[in-house]
Amino acid sequence: MTSSPPSPSPSPSPLQPSQLSQSPSQPSAVTMDHVLSALNETVEERETRIRSLFTFFDSTNAGYLDSKQIETGLSALQIPADYKYAKELLRVCDCDKDGRVEYHEFRRYMDDKELELYRIFQDIDVQHNGSILPEELYDALLKAGIELDDDELASFVERMDKDNDGIITFEEWRDFLLLYPHEATIVNIYQYWERVSLVDIGEQAVIPAGISKHVHASKYLIAGGVAGAASRTATAPLDRLKVALQVQTTRAAIGPAVKNIWKEGGIVSFFRGNGLNVVKVAPESAIKFYTYELLKDFIGGGDKDDIGTSGRLLAGGMAGAVAQTAIYPMDLVKTRLQTYVCEVGKVPSLGKLSKDIWVQEGPRAFYKGIIPSLLGIVPYAGIDLAVYEKLKEMSKTYICVDSEPGPLAQLGCGTISGALGATCVYPLQVVRTRMQAHRPNGADAYKGMSDVFMKTYQKEGARGFYKGLFPNLLKVIPAASITYMVYEAMKKTLDLE
Repeated sequence: MTSSPPSPSPSPSPLQPSQLSQSPSQPSAVTMDHVLSALNETVEERETRIRSLFTFFDSTNAGYLDSKQIETGLSALQIPADYKYAKELLRVCDCDKDGRVEYHEFRRYMDDKELELYRIFQDIDVQHNGSILPEELYDALLKAGIELDDDELASFVERMDKDNDGIITFEEWRDFLLLYPHEATIVNIYQYWERVSLVDIGEQAVIPAGISKHVHASKYLIAGGVAGAASRTATAPLDRLKVALQVQTTRAAIGPAVKNIWKEGGIVSFFRGNGLNVVKVAPESAIKFYTYELLKDFIGGGDKDDIGTSGRLLAGGMAGAVAQTAIYPMDLVKTRLQTYVCEVGKVPSLGKLSKDIWVQEGPRAFYKGIIPSLLGIVPYAGIDLAVYEKLKEMSKTYICVDSEPGPLAQLGCGTISGALGATCVYPLQVVRTRMQAHRPNGADAYKGMSDVFMKTYQKEGARGFYKGLFPNLLKVIPAASITYMVYEAMKKTLDLE
């Protein structure tokens, strides 16, 4: 931090190995005695320091801190309020959830945070000499997938190094991160440094490019691609069943549909079209990822981290639309393969099917149904994002008290929000699939999107727009779970942890 409240903290003294009864690299071995020794601070001096910091925030002498006091205090310390640090700091400190932070709650937070910061400090300080050298910080960042050039590393060290001696002591480390309310991982610390550095770099500011510049994007795309391919393959039978039900204009039931698919070729028939579905994962993800980053930069005027919820929704929706448009011909051919009525063993090859569409229907046929497909992207993303954020906020309040939702909680929030979003835009999916599967010489002749809507409603009623919804919802949980598990496994394999 560039400024701090009055603090009686003395000069730090490195914690020597002989002072520890156990290795500090073991989380269970770290105690407040280690923290005090690292700071060369007595229990009484530490109590005075914490009380002084509490008083600094409690400028009205109310005896407690509320959100306004915390926000004012963080602003005085030049910590930007835009990143909800005030709200999050109040949440993690407020043990009894009464909207205010008493001193004993503030003290508890300080105890937990200083122990947490000491543990990660010891992990980075591989020489265990009581200070972090620039090369040790660089190695820790590199291990986390963040590459910095010499200037960025120097700026990072300079931000914490208050006495300008070229190293980071535990006191400097603690002062910089003490009021950061989230888990102090090396990636979070880097992002925090980027954000707080924006407040005092002057008019000639060169805003840091962000972690997206430093992580190995190709590795994340590979991890996401493999995870997407695995989940789509695992849920391919449900996808085939969904499409088969969507295109039926007569009364549709799951049982007869399953029997018909089985008759076409046994178990293999349930995976028809999955090859294309897997192939299009990588380009779709790459295009969406790249476009999303460009749009965030454009919308934020160079600050990707400050575009807000509406900006992320707009960027995500537009990126999804660009990616969908780019790979749409593959999606159409996949639908034609899945809905091709044939005798056993006589499914046309991809080449022949694509050639027939080109010759018989023209190149525009490869984009049949793209309008309802694009119309569903933004509302789906909006509903998904809004519900996910609400559920995540509720989980913080009622389930994961005083902590961020864990992987399982986030997976649950994502599953519910995804299912709700998919249900709301499902009629557009039905219309898109029917337009994709439509052939000029087919039994049903569609003149366009409005014609599909009218004929579906006239012949099948409102229920016609929800054919195949049940298998589609059944896909959500296994698809999300498999994607998450494979993605995490790939991150470890590719050393992205």
